[in-house]
Amino acid sequence: MTDLKRRAGIFAALADQTRLRIVDLLTLGDLSSSEIGARLDLRSNLVAHHLGVLESAHIISRERSEFDRRRSYIALRPEVFDTLAPASVPVPRRVLFVCTANSARSQLAEVVWKDMSSIPVASAGTRPADAVNPGAIASAERHGLAIDETRPPRHIDEVRTAGDLIITVCDDAHERLATRDDLHWSIRDPARVGTAAAFDSAFESVRRRIRGFVSRLAPA
Repeated sequence: MTDLKRRAGIFAALADQTRLRIVDLLTLGDLSSSEIGARLDLRSNLVAHHLGVLESAHIISRERSEFDRRRSYIALRPEVFDTLAPASVPVPRRVLFVCTANSARSQLAEVVWKDMSSIPVASAGTRPADAVNPGAIASAERHGLAIDETRPPRHIDEVRTAGDLIITVCDDAHERLATRDDLHWSIRDPARVGTAAAFDSAFESVRRRIRGFVSRLAPA
């Protein structure tokens, strides 16, 4: 069975409220089938059916009681929830964040990445502005980070190197690059609104995306 088929089987088995209730109980401790029936007010034949589905999907295991060999205890397999996530992502040589102007979203992404990962990072734009947006600088400062405002925005062609993982953080850059980026995160342009709340919202969106992506990177 492939990893994808196994994961699909687990999700299919859990797509039932009763089986989810059984799994919820088992996250707290091991139970016999009769105990599960009593807790959930289920007939024994229904308990047997649902446990059979969970066992076929390799979600639970059964062990005989050391005291009463006629009784079995059901437990969650310890690896089940750890292996439901998609496969790890290979660690890139460097990450390059790209937006249109390289004045806000890609700049925020660069400093957030530096705060969360030791993997090299850079940022660029498809149509660079003359300077970093003050709203982005202020938002980064409010979150304890610092954008290098002395470095002017740069064009992607000046920054990109072989082996970069290119992540576009605006729709315009993604559509202009067509298939030349590797990942796209659709984040609203805070400069269109111009408020501190808009820049902070963009910061939080970037941080949430980066946190999730970093957690997917294969361990060294």
